[in-house]
Parts: sequence; structure tokens; C-alpha cells
Amino acid sequence: MTLPTTTVPLPPATGAWREGDPPGRRRWYAAERPLALEAGGELPGVRLAFETWGRLAADGSNAVLVLHALTGDSHVVGPAGPGHPTPGWWDGLVGPGRPLDTDRWFVVAPNVLGGCQGSTGPASARPGTGGRWGGAFPFLTQRDQVAAEAGLADALGIERWALVVGGSMGGMRALEWAVSYPGRVDALLLLATTAAASAEQIAWANVQLHAVRADPHWQGGDYHDTGHGPHAGLGLARRLAHITYRSEPELALRFGRTAQGTEEPFRGGRYQVESYLDHHAAKLVRRFDAGSYVVLTEAMNAHDVGRGRGGVRAALARVTARTLVAGVDSDRLYPPPQQTELAALIPSADRARVIESPYGHDGFLIETDQVAALVHEILG
Repeated sequence: MTLPTTTVPLPPATGAWREGDPPGRRRWYAAERPLALEAGGELPGVRLAFETWGRLAADGSNAVLVLHALTGDSHVVGPAGPGHPTPGWWDGLVGPGRPLDTDRWFVVAPNVLGGCQGSTGPASARPGTGGRWGGAFPFLTQRDQVAAEAGLADALGIERWALVVGGSMGGMRALEWAVSYPGRVDALLLLATTAAASAEQIAWANVQLHAVRADPHWQGGDYHDTGHGPHAGLGLARRLAHITYRSEPELALRFGRTAQGTEEPFRGGRYQVESYLDHHAAKLVRRFDAGSYVVLTEAMNAHDVGRGRGGVRAALARVTARTLVAGVDSDRLYPPPQQTELAALIPSADRARVIESPYGHDGFLIETDQVAALVHEILG
């Protein structure tokens, strides 16, 4: 199988943060006990990297939890720099005078368990072995990830969140917070997410997983210290994913059938849209880890708040938080009917809101003014 290659210098094996790298703004929480996993077994040595902004009130009443999507991390706001390969992914929403006003709110953003920007994941050292977890890293679910985040909240002295907010995969975890710990979430903002991964979402993810694993450098997930990771496979997965993150009208308007620069598609050159996908593939392999991509994608596939709880309707009936749900009108990956269902089945939710955007699923990251309005609405 021949896989497309990226055209920029690549990291030795992984874009993961590693011990000895600059910490940037990260802090770390280390669990005192192994984490019991939903699929069985336990995960020892759990650490979560996180960042905070603002100051926690004496009574702990002003804490806000911000949860990132698949390839995000704890760096919600701030410039790129040592320890942070990219600038903040929601830069306009957190800070003094912003919707999540850090003069009022204490904002916490963890890097998800299984991730690669400081939290325990496949690129991390495996306790007691002298090596890395690699392909031996256990299967995780959103519930496992939220259980780890609950430990972080305990360590920070936060009994209840004034607000939990997340989009896409972050929305899955935000919803799990409200279902698993209803007494710890006062308000909930769910963006471009769903109660359970659909067959189509799992199908798109399946092709991405196959792309990573088909790369000969994957080596069963044990590539971290070999000098070369599965960059081609991860890049191919990113290309496919990125198509689902945007909308057909946007791609047509932005690129059409235009060739890239002086390249000639009839002579092996690329169209602009192909160059665009190549660019995003090359960016991701420099800042992310293929093992984490697999672990997190499988956790998203497993997402189902109704599992073991009598179904989705019964699970959502457990939510007591004041809730707003919003979808992006052009989102073909998490289409608006999925948010309509959430809003209809969560007792404390109003009607689903609509983020108007040509940018597809990524609209929840791009349309910050509309997201800001939703934050103001839910926080009052």
C-alpha cells in the first residue's frame, strides 16, 4: 500500500510533549491510585496536564471547565512558544473582559487522558518497565477520561463546576460529566456533539484508524523510540478527517477546481484543495502523536451515554445542570438533528441553538462571536 507523504521536515517519531520539553503554562495533576477502567483493568501512574486562568474563589463557586476536541489540548488561549506548538484554539473566549472573564471565573482546561500534550497516553513512560506505553496502552472511554478529570477537580478543591463547556469530543466529555456527576455541574454548554457516536461517525473514524495502522512505521503502536513514526498514515487520517470538519459549499467557494500555484494537475500537480489537505496533514504530524490519535478516536467511537444506564433517554434524564445545546448548521459530521435530540431529552435544556457558519463542524471553533453569545446566555 502506498501512502501519501508530507512535504515538510517531520519530528523523529511523534509530535507528543515529552519529559524534558519546556512545560510552557502547564501544571500537572498526578493521581494517587490507579484508575479503574470501564473496559476492565486499571491504568497506573495517571497524570493530567492542565492550564488555569483566573483565581479560584474561596468557596470554589467560580470554576469553569473547558474541554478540548480530538486534536486540541490544554492551551485554550495564549501564543505558541516553548512547550506549546500552537497558539490557543479558543483565544477570543478566555481572559479579562472576555466571555469567560478571568476577573470573575477560574477557568481550568486539562489535556485529555490518552492525549499527547502532557497527559498520560501512549507516548508516556509506562511505570515499572523503563519503556513507553506504546501499543500496550489500554482502551479508554469518555467515562474513564471524565473520572480522571474528577480527580483533578478534587485536587484543585473544586466540588462543583459553575460551567462545563466542550465541543465535539469535548462535548462528549462535558455531557459525561453532567450524567456521571450531576451534582457537580451547575451549567452545561454542549457544542456540535452527540449523545452517542453514530454509525456514520464510526465509519469515518474506522477509515482513519486503518490509515494509521496501515503505515509500516506504526509497528503495532511501538514506534516512539524508533526514530520514525507513522507520519504518512497519520497524515492520511488527518486529510480524511479534515474533509468531514468542513462543508462542501465552503470548499467549493474557497478552492473550486483551481490549481495550486503554478502546478499542473494534468502533469502530476495538485489542485488547491489538495495542497490545503497536505498542509493540515503536515501540521498535525508535527504536533500530535499517532498512538493518541488511535486511542482518542476509539474512545469517541465508544461514546454512548446510555450504555449500562437504560439507554440514552434514561441517561439524559439524569442531567440536572442548566443546559444549552448548539449545533452548526453546515456540520455534516455532527449534524444538527443530533443536537436537537440532546436538547429534547435533557430535562433542563431549552431548544437547541444554531451556529450559522459556512465552515462545517469547525464552526464551533471559528465562530467565536456566536459561541461567546452562548456563553453569556448560559452564565447569565
